[in-house]
Amino acid sequence: MPIAIVLVNTEIGSETEVFNALKSIEGIKEVYETYGMYDIVAIVEAQSHDMIRDIIINKIRKIPRVKSTTTMIVVEHSKVG
Repeated sequence: MPIAIVLVNTEIGSETEVFNALKSIEGIKEVYETYGMYDIVAIVEAQSHDMIRDIIINKIRKIPRVKSTTTMIVVEHSKVG
């Protein structure tokens, strides 16, 4: 199943609002509010790359106060521990 890591930048002061909106989107498996270059990191999992694209373009990027996203498509992963 395809997985993507989406790095999100928000407008200043809207991190928690965007974080909460992301938690309600189907296909988003994990969400982290972070300090540093990006405000939020979201892990997206879907049946196809087209579905991941749809989640990013039509859901994540349309959340009010999301300034930008950077997406990394996972090519291989392993659970550790």
